[in-house]
Amino acid sequence: MEALRIKALTDNLDRVLQYVDAALEIMGCSMKNQIQIDMAVEELFVNIAHYAYKGTVGDAVIIAGPDPKSGVLRITFRDWGIPFDPLAKTDPDISLSVEEREIGGLGIFMAKKVMDTMDYRYENGQNVLTMTKKIG
Repeated sequence: MEALRIKALTDNLDRVLQYVDAALEIMGCSMKNQIQIDMAVEELFVNIAHYAYKGTVGDAVIIAGPDPKSGVLRITFRDWGIPFDPLAKTDPDISLSVEEREIGGLGIFMAKKVMDTMDYRYENGQNVLTMTKKIG
């Protein structure tokens, strides 16, 4: 599937989800998996839109489709924003009450739980986050 290059604005979230959902439809994804994947995509794209460019607007590139080697869904996000590894933060302690928990990190935690793998690297001036999920 061709990559989607789009301005990292929350107003573009629907376009990003439409792009990913088109790949899921081609793969015959179940509605349950689609809902989970859409939640993870939303979390990652909104984080890029809110934090990557510190008050300015930059681009994000999303590539979604089956991995040719394994057949699993692979979604890669790229941006040219501030280097930031969202996977480096310790998972929140969900046994604590809402009042006792630190603010932030719950969305990435939930995304990590619904996806099979998530990997971050910083290369060539780009944040690159790739996640996979077995479909079917």
